[in-house]
Amino acid sequence: MTAKFSRPALVCNSQSGSHDETILDHIAETCAAHGTPLIATFALPDGDIPDAAALRVQDIDLLLVWTGDGTINAAATRAEGWDGAILPLPGGTLNLLSKALHGDRPAPDILADALAGKGRRRPIPIIRSDAGDAFITIIAGPATRWAEVRETMRQDGLIEASRAAPEALDTMLNAPGVRVAGQTQAYPAVILTPTPEGLRADGILTEGTGDVLRHGLAWLGGDFRDGPSEAIATGETIILESDAAISLEHDGELGEMPSPARFAIGTSAVDFVSTA
Repeated sequence: MTAKFSRPALVCNSQSGSHDETILDHIAETCAAHGTPLIATFALPDGDIPDAAALRVQDIDLLLVWTGDGTINAAATRAEGWDGAILPLPGGTLNLLSKALHGDRPAPDILADALAGKGRRRPIPIIRSDAGDAFITIIAGPATRWAEVRETMRQDGLIEASRAAPEALDTMLNAPGVRVAGQTQAYPAVILTPTPEGLRADGILTEGTGDVLRHGLAWLGGDFRDGPSEAIATGETIILESDAAISLEHDGELGEMPSPARFAIGTSAVDFVSTA
């Protein structure tokens, strides 16, 4: 258990995948019911994510981040140097960090446990690279093209996504793959995950039609890590190579790095609260 918090604030985003005004009201009501009403609400996309100085000025000790994984990453990065803690809540599309810290639970239930002192406060393992810190995972390789299809489906619907899917499939199967330095096997994508034991690399498998279908469904409908894969490396540092620039999905945000790309295990500069 951790010490109770007294001055919570909220970051939310009306454009996040799970945003719901009813849940927003429940979050505020939960804080009030525990005698700790919200000190401030930072509402995106019109407002700004607070930095460490803004959090200190208002004496905020707990930052509720009810958004997607990319915004949670940005909030944690901007809060570096602040002595409070971050409570990720499921407010995005996949909510991977919230699930890792709390399980698949509703935001008000997670918040109630944290405010009652039923959580654990600690830094978490992260991935460090020239692309920035990742708090959940980095996916590297041409299969990240499916992330664009998933976003198209979320914003424009299934018909538009179906038009983009053939290009994603062709890219996954035919573009230059990614390999761990020192190994010969290349993969359509390598998944990097920070763990307490170090950085883990898994290569996704596309050995038949069934594997390809399962990956498409995993990327479009849920956790991309649910597709077929195999463990390929562990260590404090992992270097990835490709015959082309390496496409990345970095805590849900898309980017690119030149080859070779170096990734290392690290520890978050700010504490997180887990209730699992």
